[in-house]
Amino acid sequence: MSRSMQAKATQSLPEDKYVVVLVRPETSENIGLVARSMKNTGFRKLRLVGEELGEKSFVTAVHSRDILESAQVYTNLDEATADCRVVFASTSKERKNFTRLGFEEAIAKMNSYPPHTKIGLLFGNERTGLTSEELHHSNFRFTIPQATAQPSYNLAAAVLLSLFRIFTSENNASRICKETNPLSRSDQEECIQRILMILEEKKFIHSGNKTHVQEMIYDLLGRLAITEKDRNLLLAVFSKGAG
Repeated sequence: MSRSMQAKATQSLPEDKYVVVLVRPETSENIGLVARSMKNTGFRKLRLVGEELGEKSFVTAVHSRDILESAQVYTNLDEATADCRVVFASTSKERKNFTRLGFEEAIAKMNSYPPHTKIGLLFGNERTGLTSEELHHSNFRFTIPQATAQPSYNLAAAVLLSLFRIFTSENNASRICKETNPLSRSDQEECIQRILMILEEKKFIHSGNKTHVQEMIYDLLGRLAITEKDRNLLLAVFSKGAG
């Protein structure tokens, strides 16, 4: 990569814009390979959920030790995504109650938000991927194209493919921002929880449909990427309906 392209990449990928979040990664080696992919493509913020860094991570990182040393470790996904405004989750599985975007559609969606919008990129365990509960913490789900349904991409490969495509798209000067900066994920979660509570009080949600309806609500309101204006309207509508 030329020096001019490296400088351009640094400008178009603000240090705090994208956050790579690995959930329950199975091997330390893959964490190191992810760090290397991040360094290659200009990303710096790495967060781990449910897994500590191991010495093998530093072996495979290759010149990316600084990313591992500054990586943040969280015990749960709530904390790891709380300050993100929009979260995109990578999944290879078809999910009954969660809508999936195509790869290019997801990239275009990322580019539609203002440059200062903090975007989380969520990747699950190498073998099992993300659970439905973990998908609750995302606004959008996307799938990376591949020739066959199985086997799915290795974690490090999935991260590299995603980051490289974001990297190249961020260097496209014609990018147009269309979306309003959403609330933080923690504020979006609080709003969704209040709506779910109202629906339970109204008996719309009950023991027989709770999981199904909750997932559909998370999918619907997640894709909305709730803004402050949205929150005020949603809570007013649902609170009025509950009266």
